[in-house]
Amino acid sequence: MPADGGRGGAGLSARSKARKRALDVLYEADLRDLDPLAVLADHVGRADPPIPGYAVTLVEGVCSHRSQIDDAVGRYSTGWSLQRMAPVDRNLLRLGAYELLFAPDIPDAVAIDEAVRLAKLLSGEEAPGFVNGILARVLDERRADGGPASSAGNAPPVGGRAPSGGPASPGPASPGPASPVGTRSANDHK
Repeated sequence: MPADGGRGGAGLSARSKARKRALDVLYEADLRDLDPLAVLADHVGRADPPIPGYAVTLVEGVCSHRSQIDDAVGRYSTGWSLQRMAPVDRNLLRLGAYELLFAPDIPDAVAIDEAVRLAKLLSGEEAPGFVNGILARVLDERRADGGPASSAGNAPPVGGRAPSGGPASPGPASPGPASPVGTRSANDHK
């Protein structure tokens, strides 16, 4: 995947750019079957372009909690194992799930919106709905289990539906309509 997905990154906030760089590292490691932390260390060592601190935090966090993240994502990707997913979608879901489950300072709506935004930039037509639907269900599970609430206020719901067919969708047992995800301010941490 090109550094900008071939579609540019102009107008993105510093945190959005850090998420994109974290995705670049996870995607490269996935495609090359390498340890993401080794790929991260290589990128940090080259510093061309520099790796933002938040990108390092994201990659390290995904690696630290990968088993839990993959289990959570896998529960809602009915009909699509993680290995069957497109690598970019798989790693977008890992980033979004990490922020939802292990980064309480990031508003829920921001975590999902940013993953959906990257899916729109870098993946197939069905991917944004697929990513939104699965992450919304991960969030619902966190809430039902009494997981940590964010530290910010309410935000508007993130719209969209999971796809209901096609090559990039989870098939007939799709995640369905996305639930409202607003418990944190969507403008605080983009």
